[in-house]
Amino acid sequence: MFEKILQLDKGLLIFLNGLGSPTFDGLWLIITKQIYWTPIFLLVFYLIQKKKGWKRFGYYLLFTAFLILLCDQTANLFKWYFHRLRPCNDETVNHIIRVVKTSPSFSFFSGHAANSMATTVFTFMIMKKFYKQAYLLFLFPLIFAYSRIYLGLHFPTDILTGYAFGATFGFICYKLYRKYILKTRVRVRQSNHHE
Repeated sequence: MFEKILQLDKGLLIFLNGLGSPTFDGLWLIITKQIYWTPIFLLVFYLIQKKKGWKRFGYYLLFTAFLILLCDQTANLFKWYFHRLRPCNDETVNHIIRVVKTSPSFSFFSGHAANSMATTVFTFMIMKKFYKQAYLLFLFPLIFAYSRIYLGLHFPTDILTGYAFGATFGFICYKLYRKYILKTRVRVRQSNHHE
């Protein structure tokens, strides 16, 4: 069963990676770097600050930083434990796929996928009340993580596992944010009102 999943994983990698062409390699090398997404991040920050105010926005940034750290360290632990080779270093597939970028580190699971999905779920849960188009945020993890397959750096299961961990951590983080930040602020306001 496990062997069959790995074979399907490699087959899907070969298909998805093969959709690329040298014409677009430069674009996907840009897409895979978070720094180039900065204008979108700043827009999202602006929209949240506008609705939540500076104090809650500060807490949002704090929770987001913690979330990224948690996802990174979890992904690193998994990579260290499983030692799965990246597609670009896996001799069973690297002669078939298009290797656009290489990396010496291990593959399972994708920190890019985990980080992007975690921060997106957390941000979406906060923004959906204020903005109907908040669901468009999910374009970020979809495009960002696909770049890892396109470049030959991750297998699809690396991405899907990263998504699962990221979505779980993002949702838990939102619940904590809601419980300890939003509820605390409500209690403080009610207490001041009664006085």
